[in-house]
Amino acid sequence: MRSVRNVLFVMCDQLRRDHLSCYGGRVPTPNIDALAARGVRFDHAYVQSGVCGPSRMSFYTGRYASSHGATWNRVPLSIAQPTLGACLAAAGRGIALAGKSHVTPDAAGAERLGIDAASAAGRRLLAGGFDQIDRYDGHTPPGPESGYADYLRARGYASADPWTDYVIAAEDDGRVVSGWQMRNVHLPSRVAAAHSETAYMTDVALDWIARQGDAPWALHLSYVKPHWPYMAPAPYHAMFRGADTGPIVRGGQDGTVDEHPVVRAYRSHDECRSFGREEVARHVRPAYMGLVAEVDAHVGRVAAALRESGRLADTLVVLTSDHGEFLGDRGLGEKELFYDEVVRVPLIVVDPDARADSTRGTSDDRFVEAVDLVPTFLDALGMAVPTHCDGRSLLPLLRGGPAPGWREEVVSELDYSYRRARLALGRGPGECRGLMLRTAQWKYVHWQGLRPQLFDLARDPLELADLGADPRLSAVRAELSERLLARLAAFEHRITVDAREIEAHTDTHRARGIHIGIY
Repeated sequence: MRSVRNVLFVMCDQLRRDHLSCYGGRVPTPNIDALAARGVRFDHAYVQSGVCGPSRMSFYTGRYASSHGATWNRVPLSIAQPTLGACLAAAGRGIALAGKSHVTPDAAGAERLGIDAASAAGRRLLAGGFDQIDRYDGHTPPGPESGYADYLRARGYASADPWTDYVIAAEDDGRVVSGWQMRNVHLPSRVAAAHSETAYMTDVALDWIARQGDAPWALHLSYVKPHWPYMAPAPYHAMFRGADTGPIVRGGQDGTVDEHPVVRAYRSHDECRSFGREEVARHVRPAYMGLVAEVDAHVGRVAAALRESGRLADTLVVLTSDHGEFLGDRGLGEKELFYDEVVRVPLIVVDPDARADSTRGTSDDRFVEAVDLVPTFLDALGMAVPTHCDGRSLLPLLRGGPAPGWREEVVSELDYSYRRARLALGRGPGECRGLMLRTAQWKYVHWQGLRPQLFDLARDPLELADLGADPRLSAVRAELSERLLARLAAFEHRITVDAREIEAHTDTHRARGIHIGIY
């Protein structure tokens, strides 16, 4: 019987599910589609936050944002939080990182605990449990944690900062212009496609996999694209220029006084002011689509290498995204809010085990969450799943077995305290939490100190009409609020003791010589 020896966890940054052709999207993605044909495509996969940092920390810990505490990008992941890497290390394994993690190191925690940050254990803890081959987050010029800058200079891109001067730059009538200005994204990046961020990180990953030989391995290949800056190398920059870029979704309340205050406050952000103009959205979307096509091409390289080496037969492959992207829908840019363009993501899982043969090439409509991946990886490798994980293993769904009591709703969270929207609303840093509960029919969003949002997805699947202030639905909102409270109360906050240990020591105080209340 085939079994799982290796794990390949592929994540894209800011990839919308509706841009993949296997999800009915408008970008042909034959290589990602081929993965879906060999595995299961989950159609209702949700992230625990529409922000890179907290979303990824939920993927890496198997815990909701309220459980792991890293609620926004600049919030360090506590060094005490157990991660997938820590679980694998405890079993004598590990997981390598090639690409982005967005882990903010808890340097203060390490110093307080006297952990040597330069030691192997300290480096791993501060990296969120990863053994970093090449970490590259793609927001700023790569630092010493990545070899990308030296790689570029060795190939003729002569600059102290080749990322700024070549990777996210273009030439326009003899002038070098920056991809930070979205007006320039119709131009090709100054790097060749073979030297792009996506190509480079694929090379790094394939080289590392080849060096493992027949030894079991786990790798997180984390692409920074199609995240901004939206500069694509030729030919991807022009591949979709003039093509159908899809409708721009707008609701009747968008930008009006009836709009939810948080959404209206987000419209003050630079990205929303730009993407609120249809001509900007139409200009940027083709470049974004080209970046998606480029990622697909390199996913194909990885799949081909695994096939040639025989590793497809024993490697669990997961492809997903940390969140989506508005791209002008609703007159908004970026991500963060709780619309499906942002929090509903692609998730494709290829399980090589023979027990998964019956589900190959199928789609699954059940609700799954980012927190389910850590339990899935550990379960597939035959390791016990810690009870501090908030998620559930997907193996029963992949292998066609029973999955009693599977969840009937998903939860996502947002802490917008670092954002301009907080200032626009006049709120303090401790007053900026949003929590979403999504069921088969309803999406309910609790906004701290403000009215909720409510969408009837059965009648309004595009979430165009916010019913959060509709007096006729007060009973529905009350019921969903209770359900959300129940979910929050069930989040697992204990990480220093396992539930199995609690079960083994329940009501055993007399055996330890403690005789309380005896008359």
